[in-house]
Amino acid sequence: MNRAHPWMPVSPCGQGCLPAADSVPTVTRIRQVLRLLATAALLVAGALLVALQPMLRPRQQEQTLRTWYRTLLRVLHIQLEVTGGDRFAHPGVAILVVSNHTSWLDQIALGAVQPLRMVAKKEVGRWPVVGPLARRLGTIFVDRERLSALPGMVDAITRALAEGAAVGAFPEGTTWCGLSSGRFRPAVFQAAVDTATPVRPVALRYRLAGSGPTTVASFVGTAGLCETLIRVCGARGLVIEVHLLPFLRAACTTRRTLASRAEIAVTALNSASGTGPTDPQPAWGSLSPQHSHGGCS
Repeated sequence: MNRAHPWMPVSPCGQGCLPAADSVPTVTRIRQVLRLLATAALLVAGALLVALQPMLRPRQQEQTLRTWYRTLLRVLHIQLEVTGGDRFAHPGVAILVVSNHTSWLDQIALGAVQPLRMVAKKEVGRWPVVGPLARRLGTIFVDRERLSALPGMVDAITRALAEGAAVGAFPEGTTWCGLSSGRFRPAVFQAAVDTATPVRPVALRYRLAGSGPTTVASFVGTAGLCETLIRVCGARGLVIEVHLLPFLRAACTTRRTLASRAEIAVTALNSASGTGPTDPQPAWGSLSPQHSHGGCS
């Protein structure tokens, strides 16, 4: 993939990172088709659910979304294992949740812990069914190919945090296979610094039950969303581990320091599975002067 600008995140992971077809336990073709049909039905139900959200109280909104995310994982026969707490922050408390990025399933796993306003690439907004659903959930879209779009993204995250929202972001800026990972770019952390909002690092790991780490769910290479979904529906024993790590204070620090500390926390947890930062690229983005300050005012 060519970069539109020198700071655009690019992952070296590709088709070669994906497991061989005969190395992953699979289900029968009939069960795979049934999972796909159930997933499609649940996505349609999700769109209707989101449309009804304004009629519900905040607590009810969160609970129904969380239930929907967990149901989607069950439909896909994916086991969710959460450690370090049962949610990212107390209800109504602003938090910036950052994690490594492997798959479109990352958003589902995070939402199953606590629904978040996600930061996502603009292409997600064009995905069938998923795109309209993401927009209704308040997703903050970013055009990764336009460096000039970064300040606008930071402004949007800042406003959301100032309003008390829980926001989720993937500072690597793109997906990696999960067996290797990229550097955490500092841009999104500026919003936490500007609003003195705590940061919650989260480490995501994918493995097969009774086995080790797997890349079967990795959204890398030339495969599109549908192809990846078919691969996930055909896998047996897929487990997503969600490790909630200690909070990082954003007051009296800089975005680069926060990015480094969050990356180290996630990498330290994932190192047990052989995951580590292997990306030599420079930090993502150069912000405009109004976003360039870092410490306390």
